[in-house]
Amino acid sequence: MIVEPMAPGDRERVALIAQLAHQDIDLDAEAARAWGRLSVARETPGGDAVGLLLVWLVSDELHVINVATHPDFRRRGVARALLGAELALAARDQLRLVLLEVRRSNRAAIQLYRSLGFSTLAVRKAYYADNGEDAIEMLLSIDPQSGRFLPGTDEVELD
Repeated sequence: MIVEPMAPGDRERVALIAQLAHQDIDLDAEAARAWGRLSVARETPGGDAVGLLLVWLVSDELHVINVATHPDFRRRGVARALLGAELALAARDQLRLVLLEVRRSNRAAIQLYRSLGFSTLAVRKAYYADNGEDAIEMLLSIDPQSGRFLPGTDEVELD
């Protein structure tokens, strides 16, 4: 899996991936944000984007805003590759925290995030406006000196 910054030629494909994942991303606004970064995953060099990752860099924190995989490419390591590449950059850049929110019902994503070292931090009740679903806040700490990921312990019981 190849992970690289989104190129102008990826715009239509990224918009399609976001739409298929029911995510509303204003690509023009995100591209204009100095603190934002949009990455894509491809199966082959120069191939179509099969996944997207949008993050914001805020002080010494990385905020994962959106992760989406084209439905035809799910369960193939696309999201893991995108997150792995971004986490490597976070460690290199001596960031301290990686934060994200995920729908309570998205068990596959929660399992992926836990496998990467994230722990649950809090539940945001009725966070999602479309259906009132709870969001699970997750956190990954990084030792800024060594770049090592620090395992956390789940603070919130999900079941």
